[in-house]
Amino acid sequence: MARFFSALLSCFTLCWCLAGSVCLSLAAEADAEVKSEAEAFVKAFNQGKAEAVVELFAPEAELIDENGNLYKGKEELQKLFSGYFAKFPGATLVLDVESIRLIGSDLSMEDGTRYLSSKDEGKAQVRYATVRTKKDGKWRIASVREFYDEPAPTNSQRLAALDWLVGDWASEDSDVVVKMSYRWTDDKNFIEGSFRATRGGEEVMKSTQRIGWDPVAGKVRSWLFDADGGFSEGSWTNLEDAWVIKSQATMPDGTTGSATITILPKGKNQFTMRGTDRLIGDGRGDDFDITVVRAPPAPKSAAVPNGASAPPAIRNSIAPTR
Repeated sequence: MARFFSALLSCFTLCWCLAGSVCLSLAAEADAEVKSEAEAFVKAFNQGKAEAVVELFAPEAELIDENGNLYKGKEELQKLFSGYFAKFPGATLVLDVESIRLIGSDLSMEDGTRYLSSKDEGKAQVRYATVRTKKDGKWRIASVREFYDEPAPTNSQRLAALDWLVGDWASEDSDVVVKMSYRWTDDKNFIEGSFRATRGGEEVMKSTQRIGWDPVAGKVRSWLFDADGGFSEGSWTNLEDAWVIKSQATMPDGTTGSATITILPKGKNQFTMRGTDRLIGDGRGDDFDITVVRAPPAPKSAAVPNGASAPPAIRNSIAPTR
C-alpha cells in the first residue's frame, strides 16, 4: 500500500511539473508574440502609416488618452492617428515594455512607457496599460489607457528660481568689503558660492557654500563652511518676492546660533539681505539689513591689525545661511 501511494504521489508530482513546464512555455511564447506586435506598432508609427497602426487594433478596440478622451472603433482610431501624423510629420516613438502578463490563453496585459518626439512638440512620455486579445494567431490591441508620466524635475530645474544669483556680487554697507561669487557646478546639481570679507585689504573671513535640493525635506537647502572651522546650514523657502532662509550655525568655539535671513531681489543687479531673530549662544544679535550689488565697488582702504577676525555682525550676515 505504501508503495502504491508513493507511486501515485510521484505521478502527481510529474504531472504537476509537466503542466508547469507547459504553462511556462505558453507564457514565453505569448511574451515573444506580444513583443513582436509591439515592435510592429512602433515601426508603423515611426513610418507615419495610420492604416498600418490601426490594423494592429481589434475591431471594437478603444483608446483612452492621458487627458481622458475616448476613441472607440477603428474608424475613430483612423481619424486620430491620421490627424496626429498630419499635425506632427516625422514624429517618432520609442516603446519601453516593462511587463507582459498572460491572462488565460487569449488575453494579455502589457504595461510600459511610451516616449514621443516631434519637431513642434519636443519630447513627451506617457505611461500606458494595454489589453490584448488573441485572434487568428495575432495579439490585437483591445484596449489602451494612457497616463501622464512627467519625469521628476532635475536638481537644476529645482534650483532654476535661484539662477539669478549666479555671478559676482559685493557689499560695502560697512567698513568691511564683502565679495560673493556664485557658480553652477559642472553637473548642474548645485550652486556653489564663495565669500571673502576684507577690511583695509586684509582678509577677515573666507567661506564656501553649496546650495542644493533636499529630496527628503522637499526644499532647497544650503551648507556653508568657514575657513576657521565654523559651519552652518539653511532651509530655504521661496515666497512671491523673496527667499526666506532659516539657518543654524556653529562657531569654531562651539557656540551655536540661529537666524532668519530674508533675501529680496531688486532687479537683476541688486538685492538686499535682511537678518532677523538672530541668536548667538545665550544672547540676541542685532538685526541687520545690507545691500548687495552685482558690480563690485572699489574696496575701502581702512587699516586693520594683523590677525583680526570679522566681527560677529559680519560673520552672521555675509552668507545667506548665517
